[in-house]
Amino acid sequence: MCSVIGLFNVPEAAKYAYFGLFSLQHRGQEAAGIASSDGEKIYITKGRGLVTQVFDETKLTKLIGSSAVGHTRYSTAGEDSVLDAQPIFARYDLGQIAVVHNGNLTNAKQVRRELIKEGAIFQTFMDTENLIHLIARSHKEHLYDRIIEALQQIEGAYSLILLSRKKMFAVRDPYGFRPLSMAKLGDGWVVASETCAFDLIGAEYVRDIRPGELVVFEEGKEPRSIQVFEPTPHKCIFEYIYFARPDSNIFGKNVYKLRKAMGRELAKEYPVEADMVVPVPDSGVASAIGYSEESGIPFELGIIRNHYVGRTFIEPTQAIRDLKVKMKLNPIKNVIKGKRLVVIDDSIVRGTTSKKIVNILKDFGAKEVHMRISAPPTTGPCYYGVDTPTKEELISSRYSVEETRKYIGADTLAYLSIDGLLRSVGNDLSYCMACFDGNYPVPLKE
Repeated sequence: MCSVIGLFNVPEAAKYAYFGLFSLQHRGQEAAGIASSDGEKIYITKGRGLVTQVFDETKLTKLIGSSAVGHTRYSTAGEDSVLDAQPIFARYDLGQIAVVHNGNLTNAKQVRRELIKEGAIFQTFMDTENLIHLIARSHKEHLYDRIIEALQQIEGAYSLILLSRKKMFAVRDPYGFRPLSMAKLGDGWVVASETCAFDLIGAEYVRDIRPGELVVFEEGKEPRSIQVFEPTPHKCIFEYIYFARPDSNIFGKNVYKLRKAMGRELAKEYPVEADMVVPVPDSGVASAIGYSEESGIPFELGIIRNHYVGRTFIEPTQAIRDLKVKMKLNPIKNVIKGKRLVVIDDSIVRGTTSKKIVNILKDFGAKEVHMRISAPPTTGPCYYGVDTPTKEELISSRYSVEETRKYIGADTLAYLSIDGLLRSVGNDLSYCMACFDGNYPVPLKE
């Protein structure tokens, strides 16, 4: 996942980047970083932890300048170390550069091997560092030409923001897997993974950066667009289902409205007699509201979430995941006891979390638990920036719906169909649904 933000020609840019990253914290909680530029030098601070843990007033004050890029990390490539926190910074023959990246390069190992053979020395395990080396080794005169040459050698998913001492560059891969939007803030510009970052800092959304487009920001000029690649859009549909904040507009559409539409479609496809609709908070809430409105079954907050516990599926060990389900979710016994529940969640990955949710609900007195998932079964890993487990770990790749139902202990289980999902989000855009249908747009070489 990860989030990126960039500000150009904005006074105290690093402080705005801080607040923008705070609103994008849901996209990554492992590490955070900001690099700023005053036109002469790039300054950088990064570290492991949440945005509020990495930065304080003293650190932000040292990040001077009217341009900045920032990042929150959720690892899909590399290792969980402070070295692999972003932005990545380097000095090279044209000066200094800092890069932030959301996505995953599918030919990263191949490119790295070739660079190492040519004498490159890597400081991190991140695929993003490949780009720094490719830019530094280019013989082109201008940085934007070097960036274009580097982009022509990488494959996969990337929403990138690059900061030099005097300019900023934003680019999306030709498939547009991950979102990236631009906005106006006073006389300056902001680029971010989600529009919710614009709302917080008072920036006015202008447009999405197009798939395959490079936008160049430089002082005294309007942003310059270079269409590096012919767009072949395959936008990640899981952004709508889970990743993005409900108040964001992703790929031009409001996430909250689409999630409600998924719930309505789910109620049409798989109705059931029940006393209440209960969401698994927080990602199941909007779909549960839609299911309730369509079915006429009352909506209740039967499960309360502890918001001070991080996401469970990204934890490294199963033992910690099991413990954190209990820490994270707690049913309201007086609400659910003796009731038939329709429980709405956005996905079932390994099945362990869903199993514990069903067990807890029944332990607290639920009469029936009917599990409804507002997405199709996840049957394949993502190679474009999502840290999904291997195919062998995905329960839907190994078991039928009925076998999964028995495993999690629900009275019934049903998933939204692919057709129902497309009806919910609309057929006007092309989406990547490889995790559901196995059709990977970018060939998997490694």
